[in-house]
Amino acid sequence: MEGIVDTVVLIVIAVTGAALARRLGFVAPLVLLVAGLGLSFVPGLPVVHLEPELVLVGILPPLLYVAALQTSVPAFRRALRPIMLLAVGLVIFTALITGVLLHLLLPEVPLAACVALGAVVAPPDAVSATAIARRIGLPRRIITLLEGESLLNDATALVLVRIAGAALTGTAVGFWEIGRDVVVIAGGGLALGFVAAILAAWLHRRIEDPMLDDALSLLTPFVVVVVAETLHTSSVVAVVVAGLYLGHRIPELLSPTSRLQMEAVWRLVNFLLEGVVFLLVGLQLRDLVADLETGLVTTVQATALVLGAIVVLRFIWMYPATYLVRLIPRIRDREERPPAGQPTVVAWAGMRGVVTLAAVLTLPASDEVPGGYPRDLFVFVAFAIIVLTLLIQGTTLPWLANRLGVREDTGTADALAEAAVQTRATRAALDALERQAGDAPASVVDRLRAMAEHRDHGAWERLGRQDRETPSAAYRRLRRDMIAAEREVFRTARDEGRIPDEVLTRAQRDLDLEESQLHRAED
Repeated sequence: MEGIVDTVVLIVIAVTGAALARRLGFVAPLVLLVAGLGLSFVPGLPVVHLEPELVLVGILPPLLYVAALQTSVPAFRRALRPIMLLAVGLVIFTALITGVLLHLLLPEVPLAACVALGAVVAPPDAVSATAIARRIGLPRRIITLLEGESLLNDATALVLVRIAGAALTGTAVGFWEIGRDVVVIAGGGLALGFVAAILAAWLHRRIEDPMLDDALSLLTPFVVVVVAETLHTSSVVAVVVAGLYLGHRIPELLSPTSRLQMEAVWRLVNFLLEGVVFLLVGLQLRDLVADLETGLVTTVQATALVLGAIVVLRFIWMYPATYLVRLIPRIRDREERPPAGQPTVVAWAGMRGVVTLAAVLTLPASDEVPGGYPRDLFVFVAFAIIVLTLLIQGTTLPWLANRLGVREDTGTADALAEAAVQTRATRAALDALERQAGDAPASVVDRLRAMAEHRDHGAWERLGRQDRETPSAAYRRLRRDMIAAEREVFRTARDEGRIPDEVLTRAQRDLDLEESQLHRAED
């Protein structure tokens, strides 16, 4: 019972913090992190000890899966080269250089242990970065890079941590064995992800109940992780591949009702998990400080060195990765040369998060390593890096983007593209109506034709003047008043006993769906 109460308390705090962040105009992860840091020293609050399995199996998979579901596969494919440079090349570069620098500072600590910590802190987390990027209007290409990097760098970092940990405990041997492990871990995860996605797609096609569709979608990342861990392959790669495949094919796999429900379910899951995980990071501070046995000077030096290394190394990597590759004619002809502000913003958007949290908890215990190593220091440094990068880079990223002019107003372009496609869609709908009308009543055909034309006109009206009410806006305003009146009549009839609750629920659902469409048209 105590565990249930603690969980409820954490969720309540996370939801309250997220609501406060929205009201104040801040990014929720930053507010929740600060709240957790402060609350960690409040007596009476639940003491949460994070276990590696909880993060790796219970938190990370659904976060990665929902991010993959929402990722544009065409945009991801077009940006695959820079994404791979960041997700693989930069992670390896950061892990090795950071590990060597830390070993120079702490020569008594094995190099493998220092590289393991470098791998732990190497991968940025895109939760807060993309949240800020979308809020301040960064170009879509930057958002795609950050999202794609965060989907794939997790696997690179966790594989490096596993290899470095094996070398640290003496279970790793030569180059060929390490190469074989990489192929098995990454390749096995890739194959498992495709198999799981194809199987899940087959099941979705045959499921007609939206509730079962939702249940299958919720179970998919957890089943994939369990199977991947059993087969000793990369669960991160498997989950990401499955999510990308299924997310791209959702329009043809699910019914409209299933898609609407599934989107709402995953938005709720993502909201709660993101809130809880950043709150948990902050709540660890008290225990980490209490368990720290390393001296204050060494702790500060190690933290400062690692923080400086991951920030500087990301800048060192970004500019050559952006501009030197454009010396290749084929790449130069295909891709525009971005202004210097864009790689600068991407380099600064290197906040660490849940992946670093998951990876550091998998480091071997000190007594498992011949001669030992300061695991308490490494865990503290990793948590400090999460906190410092979120607070320093997360709070200054909007200022930097504004200062460098790295902004993109896609509203007009999106509205124009939508209107052009909507016109073609309306024409196709009217052609289908003419073919299928047959003996249908003329009033029905006229009503359907008017609805199609209304959608077409509404798309073009978004490009017009905004200083006066458009016909579509007037329609939405008046229809909302009508819906409110209808809803009140049904509620009164239920209260007076003239209809049962089942009738009210059915009517309420139809009215709610229509009103949600009206709200969507205003977004």
